[in-house]
Amino acid sequence: MSEVKVNKISPRSGTDVTLGDASDTFTVPSGVTLTTTNATVNLPTTVTATTEVKTNKISPATGTAFTLGDSGDTFTIPSGATLTNSGTATGFASIAWQSVVTGATLTAVAGRGYPINTTSNACTVTLPAGSVGDTIELVDYAGTWDTNKVTLTADGSEKIKGSTDDAELKVERQGIQIVYVDATQGWVGITGLNETAPALGGPTIGIEYLCVAGGGGGGHGYYAGGGGAGGYLTATQNYDTGSAITITVVVGSGGAGGPNNTTKGSDGGLSSIASSAFSTITSDGGGGGGTDGDAGGTNAEGSDGGSGGGSGGNGAGTQAGGSATAGQGNAGGTLAGNYRGAGGGGAGATGGTGWRGPTYAMDSSGGDGLQSDILIASSDVYYAGGGGGGLAGGYGWTAPGGDGGGGDGGTSGGTAATAGTDGLGGGGGGSGGNIAGLDGGNGIVVLRVLTSVYSGTTTGSPTITTDGSYTVMKFLAAGTYDTE
Repeated sequence: MSEVKVNKISPRSGTDVTLGDASDTFTVPSGVTLTTTNATVNLPTTVTATTEVKTNKISPATGTAFTLGDSGDTFTIPSGATLTNSGTATGFASIAWQSVVTGATLTAVAGRGYPINTTSNACTVTLPAGSVGDTIELVDYAGTWDTNKVTLTADGSEKIKGSTDDAELKVERQGIQIVYVDATQGWVGITGLNETAPALGGPTIGIEYLCVAGGGGGGHGYYAGGGGAGGYLTATQNYDTGSAITITVVVGSGGAGGPNNTTKGSDGGLSSIASSAFSTITSDGGGGGGTDGDAGGTNAEGSDGGSGGGSGGNGAGTQAGGSATAGQGNAGGTLAGNYRGAGGGGAGATGGTGWRGPTYAMDSSGGDGLQSDILIASSDVYYAGGGGGGLAGGYGWTAPGGDGGGGDGGTSGGTAATAGTDGLGGGGGGSGGNIAGLDGGNGIVVLRVLTSVYSGTTTGSPTITTDGSYTVMKFLAAGTYDTE
């Protein structure tokens, strides 16, 4: 093999130099460097490099498209290398979807998607320590997240939506993509399917409530009916700590006593608890007590209400007591005779019928209310008692109001009727004489929430107390509570 050594090869004419002919091979030995400076080298259709090619830029020979490899080829980006996109990347699969998750726990990995089946159980997903731009996708596989929810918990002290609280996914057929943005906000939702607002909710917290409406006013006259108690509702309402909501409270006033013997007592005002996060809770005002001066007329009947008002006696046969709102109280007493007004219904019992039989047996008392320890645990208080009916004559009889603020019925023998108690929603007592009936008591709304989630933001000047691990808000007038 001969050897030619030169320092420069230049074209004899023109500007091109051709090395060899078709099928020829030129070998650059190991250790030799082939350098081009500000020049263009046109390579053949196929160039094979069995070791390593280093370059600062790859551009298409013609047109604007450049293809790496062929179908089935794999290009590996080694650990520690960074692939930076300064333009538009299309066709990349950013999420690697996994098989269906059915377990009660899952430790998620960034860059993966998880169909989660909660048909048999809820699932708690532990998120990884995040790096900016990390994404995870989750989807309700079987449409059961509304029954068995998915709870997201952050790694260590990291955050979800700026909080160290867990987040919950609990909407049927929901899907969501979350991304890690920084240490301040942590993981946040960026896209969602079939979600509610917010898609990435906080844990569900129960707020206990007591909602009692104003009691009905007692009737006018010797045989006047007692006012019915305000409607009584108590339960626990769930809401999301991940959403800021305003709870608006209305407290019903007691109804006025009947002013004359042809007009029954007025109904009490309703109390309510309203929010965009749940259906409005409404307690109906107590029904007014009937009068004794409308023989055979509707004003002798007790009015319908949360609890019904008791009927008035007028010698015209049976007078109907007012009916009660289902689930809120009891009917007022129905009078079947003279000389006695019937008692108003209470949250726990119907009003007395006021019957005066051959043995002078009678019961014109108001129906008892119900007990609640919402203000102080294990310390029960009665609410929503019915007002007692009026009694003609002395005879030493009385018609007490029901436990829970029901006013006493009066007697023509000198015992004065009393009003229902404010803040308990008791019905007013029937007058028992030629005087106006007594007013019903104002209602009350109480909210009880864990102190750990209590925001401290209220209007309307409720009384705020603590009871163990709970904060209690006692509203005697209209107001609001903001959860965040």
